[in-house]
Amino acid sequence: MKIKLSVKELEFAYDSVPVLSGLTMDIREGSLVSVLGPNGCGKSTFLKCVNRILQPQNGSVKIDDTCTGDLSRRELAKRMSYVPQSSVRVFPHTVFDVILMGRRPHLSWTSSGEDEERVWDVIDLLGLEEIALSSFNELSGGQQQKALIGRALVQETKLMLLDEPTSNLDLWHKMDVMRIVEDLVSHGKITAMMAVHDLNMVARFSHEIIMMKKGQIISFGNPWEVLTPENIASVYGVEVEIRDLNGGDIPLVVPLRQMKDDCCMPVPPDTIPVTVVH
Repeated sequence: MKIKLSVKELEFAYDSVPVLSGLTMDIREGSLVSVLGPNGCGKSTFLKCVNRILQPQNGSVKIDDTCTGDLSRRELAKRMSYVPQSSVRVFPHTVFDVILMGRRPHLSWTSSGEDEERVWDVIDLLGLEEIALSSFNELSGGQQQKALIGRALVQETKLMLLDEPTSNLDLWHKMDVMRIVEDLVSHGKITAMMAVHDLNMVARFSHEIIMMKKGQIISFGNPWEVLTPENIASVYGVEVEIRDLNGGDIPLVVPLRQMKDDCCMPVPPDTIPVTVVH
C-alpha cells in the first residue's frame, strides 16, 4: 500500500531540552493511526513537528514523497489539516464561519459560492445543521470538537492530524468523534493520525498504534502487537490484563494495579530502539 506520510530521524528540543529523539515511521495511505503515551512523552510536539507548527532540529517529514520543508505554508495546508486540542477553542464566530476558515488555503480574497457550498456539505455530513448559525463559544465541548473537525475537512486534504480530539469529552461524544474519523478513513476520504489517551478507545478504532515514552517510539504495530502487558507496564507503570473482545478482534485493557514509580522513569537510550519502521 502507498506510503502517505514518512518520518525519518525526527528530533526536537525546547531550549536544548530533548523532547523527540530519532522518530522514524511510515504511515500507510487510508489508515487510522493513534499515538499513545503518558503526559509529556511528546505526542503533541510530534504532531506539531509533522505539521511544521514547530520546526524540528533534525530529520525529515515527507507527505506523498514530497518533503514538507519544500512546501509553502499554503501548499502544505492543501495537503495536511490539523485539529488542535479541544482545550483551545475560542472563536467569536458562528459554526459556519469557523468551518469556512478551513477554506482559507483555497481562497483568493473572499469566499465563493462553491466554498460556501462545501461548508454546508460538511455541516450536513457532521449533523451540525441545527447549530450552524449558533455562536461557536456557546457550544458544548463535543459540538465544538465536531466543528473543528469540519474546519479541517473543508481544507480537502488527504491527511488529517488530530491532537487529543476526545479530551474533556464524555463517553458518548468520544465515541461520536472517533466514529466520524473512522468513517472518513473507511470511505477513503483521508488518512488520519491522532494523539489519544484512552487505550481502549484506541484499541477499538485504530488500524495501527504508535506507543511513545520520553520522546521515543517503543512499539509500532496493530493493537494486539502494541497493547501488551509488558509495553503498558513499561510506559505507564500499570499492571494490566489484556482480554479478547468481539471474538478476539479487539484487545480490552483491564487495569489491575499501579506499579512502583520507577516503572515510568526514563529508559536508557541503549535499552530502547529509537527508530522503528513498520
